[in-house]
Amino acid sequence: MAASATAVPSEADLRFETYIADATAWLAMLKADKRFSSVSVIGHSEGALIGMLAAKAGNARAYVSIAGVGRGASAVLREQLAPALPPPLARESERILAALEGGREAGNVPPELAALYRASVQPYLISWFKYVPATVIKDLKMPVLLVQGSTDLQVPLSEAELLHKALPAAQLVVVPGMNHVLKEASLEKERQAATYTDPKFPFAHTLVPTIASFLRKASKD
Repeated sequence: MAASATAVPSEADLRFETYIADATAWLAMLKADKRFSSVSVIGHSEGALIGMLAAKAGNARAYVSIAGVGRGASAVLREQLAPALPPPLARESERILAALEGGREAGNVPPELAALYRASVQPYLISWFKYVPATVIKDLKMPVLLVQGSTDLQVPLSEAELLHKALPAAQLVVVPGMNHVLKEASLEKERQAATYTDPKFPFAHTLVPTIASFLRKASKD
C-alpha cells in the first residue's frame, strides 16, 4: 500500500509470514529505542492474528486484539460466502477452499471468484489458513485484552468469546454500539456503510480509554 508497495516485489511472493516478520521487526526496533519504557502490540481484524504472532515472537509487554476472530480464516470465509453465492459458485468456492486448506493451489478459478482466489493470491491464502487464532493465543504469556464491538457485522461476539475461552486469563471487553471499523453505529446497514467511508464519524467513545487503561496497567506490572 502507498509507499510500502516496494516492500514486496509481487503479490505472488507475499505470505502471511511476511506481515508477521514485518510487525516483529518493528517491535524489536521500538523495544531497542530508549525513549520507550515498554512496547505492546494492538491488532485489528486480520491484523489481530498478525499482532498476536508478532507479540509472541517479539515478547511484547502486552497484546490487544480488536475485532479478531477465533477460528481459522478459511472457516470464517466459508461462513461469509455460503449465503452470498449461488449454488454452482458455492460448490466451486468450497472446492477451492478445501484445496487451499490442504496446502494445494486450486486451478480453474471461475471469473466470478477471481477477486478472492486468483492464482497470484493463493499462496498467501495457503500460508494464512494454517493459523488458528484460538490455538495461537494459548501460547501468549503477557497480559491480553480482547475488544469486540456489539454492532460489528463482520466479526460477531462469538469470535471474541472463542478467544476468551482459549485464554481465560485474558480480559474481554465488549464496546456497546461499536462496529467493525471502530465507529459508533446501529445495526442498520445504511448507517454501517456510512461509517466505512466518511471520516467524520468518531471512534466509539469508550474504545481509546479502555485500551489506554489496560496498557497503562500492563506497563506497570
